[in-house]
Amino acid sequence: MCFSATASFTAGALLLGIGTLTLRAARSPRELPFAAIPLLFALQQLIEGVIWLTFNTEAPLLNTVMTHVYSFFSHVLWPIYLPVAVLMIELPGQRRRALIALAAAGAAVGTYLLYVLVAFPVTSRPTGKHVEYDSPHFFAATVMTLYLLSTTVSPLLSTHRMVRVFGALALLSFGGAYYFYAMWFISVWCFFAALLSIVIYLHFAARPARGVIRLPDIVEKRT
Repeated sequence: MCFSATASFTAGALLLGIGTLTLRAARSPRELPFAAIPLLFALQQLIEGVIWLTFNTEAPLLNTVMTHVYSFFSHVLWPIYLPVAVLMIELPGQRRRALIALAAAGAAVGTYLLYVLVAFPVTSRPTGKHVEYDSPHFFAATVMTLYLLSTTVSPLLSTHRMVRVFGALALLSFGGAYYFYAMWFISVWCFFAALLSIVIYLHFAARPARGVIRLPDIVEKRT
């Protein structure tokens, strides 16, 4: 979380529990990447908790390492991982072809941002009650557009209702974080997205028991 070390560790611990339940609810190997998203957000929040601690203990090396690890999650992992995870739980059809295109866009922007993390310094510092990340090139218009398409539009194209809800909430939180917390956007939006990953658990928990097929599910998958 973006407000304190305690809040970050609390959010991380909560998501570890929810993420474990979500992962156990997956029924096939193709569902595992999507089910692992809350656990990955948990790790990211725990990492930011460590970053908070480095501000008080004057540990510049640990701060640099953790800042780059956190930035790998926020900049590189999510635009590549999320559209692929959504793609893997979709049935063949037009939506799947569109998701392939978004996964390619995510791979492109994630690869570029990985180069940025290696080639340019990335720093973190406390400003007010938030962590401010100084990350060159992240806010370029083309980069932000491709990032947004891969991380929020890909879930919106899903045939699964709760996956679409996750995408819609992620898009709304993107706008809110950028409008109200532009200086701390990376930290704040990642916090919102982490909490929203609870919706992913609902995607698995709301499914009927094994062997039970509901007519609305069949109709939804054919659209």
